[in-house]
Amino acid sequence: MVKIQKASIQHIEGIAKVCSEGNWATYRNLCSDEYIARVIKEFYNYDRIYQEVTTSNKGWGGYYVALEGNNVLGACGGGMKNEKEAEVYVLYLDPDKKNQGIGSLLLEAVTKQQTEFGAEEQWVSVQKGNDMGTPFYEARGFTFMFEDRSYANQEEEQYISCRYHRYI
Repeated sequence: MVKIQKASIQHIEGIAKVCSEGNWATYRNLCSDEYIARVIKEFYNYDRIYQEVTTSNKGWGGYYVALEGNNVLGACGGGMKNEKEAEVYVLYLDPDKKNQGIGSLLLEAVTKQQTEFGAEEQWVSVQKGNDMGTPFYEARGFTFMFEDRSYANQEEEQYISCRYHRYI
């Protein structure tokens, strides 16, 4: 049985693993290996995840994890952009656990937290061409709003993020 809970220090390595593997599975055919490796190195290293697991405020609500026993199957986190708008910053699953409702449970947990913080709207970025993320968010009421330059781009890179929005 899958359990959703706020992440703690004991989940750091599992978060790093699931986010790294999820990144490779999602972006392998969309982005260069160098880009993927750079994103993983920046966001899914032990020290950063430690900070993000031990910090929780409106700007970053901490990670939520999906657990089967002690095994991390997925991780999700977000925060408030302003008084009424929230952002889902990260949502990754073990690639072998997709289409089992785990992503929905994680998104629900983060959304609940954000509504408790006062959110009425929610945003998420999905890499253009991401055939896993786009249908997931659209099925949960997110609507495409516009394209933007991807956050992790270096000067010569032209990866595009699709910005999605929903009222919550």
